[in-house]
Amino acid sequence: MRRPELLIPASSLEVLKIAVIYGADAVYIGGEAFGLRAKAKNFSMEEIKEGIAFAHAHDVKVYITANILAHNGDLDSVREYFAELRGIKPDALIISDPGVYMIAKEVCPEIERHISTQANNTNYGTYRFWYEQGAKRVVSARELSLAEIKEIRANIPEDLEIETFIHGAMCISYSGRCLLSNYFTGRDANGGACTHPCRWKYAIVEEKRPGEYLPVYENERGTYIFNSKDLCMIEHIPELMESGIDSFKIEGRMKTALYVATVARTYRRAIDDYKQSPELYAKNLPWYQDQISNCTYRQFTTGFFFGKPSEEAQIYDNNTYVREYTYLGIVGEQNEEGLYRIEQRNKFSVGEEIEVMKPDGTNQTVVVRRIVDADGEEMESAPHPKQVLYIDLGEPLAMYDILRRKE
Repeated sequence: MRRPELLIPASSLEVLKIAVIYGADAVYIGGEAFGLRAKAKNFSMEEIKEGIAFAHAHDVKVYITANILAHNGDLDSVREYFAELRGIKPDALIISDPGVYMIAKEVCPEIERHISTQANNTNYGTYRFWYEQGAKRVVSARELSLAEIKEIRANIPEDLEIETFIHGAMCISYSGRCLLSNYFTGRDANGGACTHPCRWKYAIVEEKRPGEYLPVYENERGTYIFNSKDLCMIEHIPELMESGIDSFKIEGRMKTALYVATVARTYRRAIDDYKQSPELYAKNLPWYQDQISNCTYRQFTTGFFFGKPSEEAQIYDNNTYVREYTYLGIVGEQNEEGLYRIEQRNKFSVGEEIEVMKPDGTNQTVVVRRIVDADGEEMESAPHPKQVLYIDLGEPLAMYDILRRKE
């Protein structure tokens, strides 16, 4: 059995630190160019440096996405970008375009090259091709079953790593190859600007009746015919552990710190429990299921892992998330008064009962005793997003504890 890496996404430096503290073995991030999440906050070069230093201090790796499908005008800038990254020393670059790959191989050969899922890696011949080009790892297409992944593992070199998505949003298009975003909005999904039209509401128009919209009835509001459920494999850690996968990847470079902490902490515990004892994993399975449902999600599916998804993998009546908790903030340093600094994310009030989520898997219910603003003024509530506040919850806290409220 291979020892799988838990690979967690980070949308910002703050979220990277949460991913590290809450159990990641590695974190993947996007710089300000050449990644497929143009609407994410993404990282400046200075933030990349700080993120790598923080992660490496905790023995966690950092991978940088550069997985656009490049056009001619991108190539010179890619070369300059990789030259700058060479001095920063991330642990790997995640690449899909062969031209971009060859530039990385030339400019920064000492940085590992991982082949993105965008390259549609569906067979062991493709894996062998990339291995011969010097790739360290290939990210499997999401359309593969566990049986196919096992067959790939049996037919590739031992030192070629397999990375596979095991949790998060699924794309209606084949490994992210979406044309709808370009067609409707002019924003290129393969250039990082996808508008997620797969989540929109659709109707049918008959060609001889223009302007007459015929809903595909699921209920009176119509249907969301492209809206996939979210992938979740927390109940199938044994099958994943025995499949030959080297890296368990979580989707979500647009997600909040609360989401990242919840998913990282839950999968970390599940993986470690199974390695210690399959019986321990089975015993704690209800806890993993409960914790993972604390994230925002669209209902869950096992994707392609056990065969082609059926109509049950789609959501037809809405495009909204299930949300059980609201994210309030991350605990920072303590001041001279013994109050803890937070940068507030959603409103909460004095006297309100909230929950403290800790990296070790425990959750603590507390009551807000005091809220003080940056000028020392007492406040009854915290209504302004991203306002810096100091709080007393009546209990000792630690940096990177997360505050949330059950809805």
